[in-house]
Amino acid sequence: MRLFGIAAFALALLTTAPPVLAGGEDVVIEDAWSRASIGTSRPGVAYMTLQNNGAEPVVVTGLRTNLAMMPMIHASATDAQGVTRMSHMEEVEIKAGEAVALEPGGLHVMLMDLQHPMVEGESYALSVIFADGTEATVEVPILGIAARGPSD
Repeated sequence: MRLFGIAAFALALLTTAPPVLAGGEDVVIEDAWSRASIGTSRPGVAYMTLQNNGAEPVVVTGLRTNLAMMPMIHASATDAQGVTRMSHMEEVEIKAGEAVALEPGGLHVMLMDLQHPMVEGESYALSVIFADGTEATVEVPILGIAARGPSD
């Protein structure tokens, strides 16, 4: 009887499929932009919208750029006392047919350990890495230090 129980458990595991995650080919990156930096001693930032046009959720697990040694996604949150804190996000899920905005005051890209200053008028490549190993790369324009959006 114990063998039957083990076999039934194994069959249940085989017939229960894990959630399917779409890859980066379903994601469109829109309105990417950064602000110019003051040298390299302070981190840079990048903003964009990640639109999942697929039928399954997509999970962002990392970033890569030659501009910074440690690019990462952070979330900003303000507590009841008005104190804003940032926390590193290990992954960000984008539901099917939805978009996630990386914008000032919310989720955003932090570019830690800049390799050179971010100069207005220049741009850099930023790759978004997904859980399935695929990547989407965007050329990010660097706007003025006081820019508030991609149209500035």
